[in-house]
Amino acid sequence: MKSIRSNKQFNDLTRQDKPFVLDFYADWCGPCKQLLPTVEKLAEEYKDEVEILKVNIDEQRALAKMFGVRSIPALFFMKGNKIVSKHKGLSTEYSLRKKVKALLN
Repeated sequence: MKSIRSNKQFNDLTRQDKPFVLDFYADWCGPCKQLLPTVEKLAEEYKDEVEILKVNIDEQRALAKMFGVRSIPALFFMKGNKIVSKHKGLSTEYSLRKKVKALLN
């Protein structure tokens, strides 16, 4: 699964036609570690239709601030520069899958 490493990389994403999901996390975050296998599974399953990317809040502070991330994990489901939906905290695979499918419609 890819990670956002720069603002330029994020800006390039917003210009593509493919919808994407940003997963804001930190290495020290327990709930983030719990959610990781589910996010990785969905990233692999939907890789042709949706790009799912990790954003480390300790490394990408400006991006986390831009999205108003105050608690993690936080997922933002996006098309271009528009947030279609978001989710904060732990979630079930069913719930996240539902949001990914909604992003495709």
